[in-house]
Amino acid sequence: MENELRSIGDMARESGLGVSALRFYDRVGVLVPAWVDPVSGYRWYGAGQFEEARVLARLRRAGMPLADIRLVLASWSGADTDLVRKLCAAHLRRLEQGLSGARGEFSALDALLDHRENAMTSLRPAPVRMTVAAPELAAALDAVRFAVSTDPELPVLGGVLFDVEGETLRVVATDRYRMAVARAGVAGHEGDRRQVVVPAPLVDAMRALSEGEGSVGLSVEGDRVTLEAGGGQAAGQCLDHGFPDYRRLLPASGADRRLVEVAAFRAALETGPVRSGEAGTPELSVLRAAEDGTVAVCAEGDEGPDRVAVNRGFLLEALAAADRDRLILELGASTAPIAMRRPDDEESVSLLMPVRLED
Repeated sequence: MENELRSIGDMARESGLGVSALRFYDRVGVLVPAWVDPVSGYRWYGAGQFEEARVLARLRRAGMPLADIRLVLASWSGADTDLVRKLCAAHLRRLEQGLSGARGEFSALDALLDHRENAMTSLRPAPVRMTVAAPELAAALDAVRFAVSTDPELPVLGGVLFDVEGETLRVVATDRYRMAVARAGVAGHEGDRRQVVVPAPLVDAMRALSEGEGSVGLSVEGDRVTLEAGGGQAAGQCLDHGFPDYRRLLPASGADRRLVEVAAFRAALETGPVRSGEAGTPELSVLRAAEDGTVAVCAEGDEGPDRVAVNRGFLLEALAAADRDRLILELGASTAPIAMRRPDDEESVSLLMPVRLED
């Protein structure tokens, strides 16, 4: 029988649907394999199902609900295509209505923002100057630099937030899918809290000047930030955008906290099982808090509500940036961010957004 059928791997390559997605569609009864090996559980598909899988991939990319997709596939091979056309037309109308509604909501938000900006004062903040230990600043920048966005449509995320409050400098970066916060002590700062967003190239220049021991001078005057160290200087304009309130994005307590040995955990990620979605999507590692106190990397078939999927490449970058032999991993619900903290400074944290396993 296997000679007459095609494997799930062939189906994934031909259709553009990932293996995990095909398993999901089998479980929900949308695209059931022609035969499943009763011993191995391996799925096999008939030649006629390849066209259905490609149709399914198109409909999912268009955002059609599964209930409608089920009807489309049930009617696809029939002589009467009227139902298929009506379902597609109805979904297109919903998308157009949704887009129209979204435009109206965003227009209202723009008006609110204009009103708030007009009501704000244009007072120029006083210059601030402070001293930072060079090793602390270098370590803080190294801990967050990986999370800076490269999306040209979101230029405000293409820099690092310098948040000075009292005797603490916090540096923050996020690209929406991950966020990193680190801190360093400062001296000489007086006055109110001050925040500026430093563009990534200037951050890199500041990091280069922060090598070695000693201290560096950091100053902000107007929209210009300057770092001086060892006779060298890195200076430039801050980004003219407001950074998100990162404190609202920090996770609440209640997650399952696990102390992990980074070398062993990295090896498990690099050699362990991964799950791939549709073409062009990243490889995912699926994690769970194991009963022995560790964090396990789950294989296919190891399912459960406490499993959290994450971009494996992002997780490996975060481990490297943390630069610690041990880290605290916080795993919550499958829809909650994964938090990674340093045992010696739990306020320095990296967050990774989870990825849905279904489809």
